[in-house]
Amino acid sequence: MCRSIKTLRPPAIAEKATEEEIRAAALQYVRKVSGFRAPAAHNQEVFAAAVDAIAEATRDLLDGIQVRGATATS
Repeated sequence: MCRSIKTLRPPAIAEKATEEEIRAAALQYVRKVSGFRAPAAHNQEVFAAAVDAIAEATRDLLDGIQVRGATATS
């Protein structure tokens, strides 16, 4: 779908995804789905809210995924 969105879970990346990586992926997703690189002023609020919601869902997903063969680290 979005070629610029990279996989954010091990083993694709060595460490836990950063907040910056998660937000960048969320922004790319919202841009792709909306068709807007940057929203018009009257759409900025809903655009930003969508990025926030998708970043939160992404964090939840990454925190909940269990990768087979991976050892738990804290």
